[in-house]
Amino acid sequence: MAVDCGATVNPDRVRSQMEGACVMGVALATVGEISFKDGRVEQDNFHNYEVTRMEKAPREIHVHIIPGDYGKPLGGVGEPGVPPIPPALCNAIFAATGKRIRRLPIRGQLGPSSASTERP
Repeated sequence: MAVDCGATVNPDRVRSQMEGACVMGVALATVGEISFKDGRVEQDNFHNYEVTRMEKAPREIHVHIIPGDYGKPLGGVGEPGVPPIPPALCNAIFAATGKRIRRLPIRGQLGPSSASTERP
């Protein structure tokens, strides 16, 4: 992934932020689900809200930091790495399988019942 966050005072911190954002994006895309029943959230704590664990996280995450201009005011990094991960993952699945994912989380959508999402 690449990040254009302006001048980078601590590149290791920026790299770590982007790596964490990638893992979080993968978790949201694959297993992150909040459902409701009788007007209440069903996943009320980590015992029933699945998160991505180390064995399901990407093994390697390459982060390219675009050089910034130190003559401009310093900013911050925030979470720009999270939003592009789910659509990138869905597009990779489409490229590999021809099945278009249209809702998250992804799990359960790649079986035989997802024939209506096949590439035309």
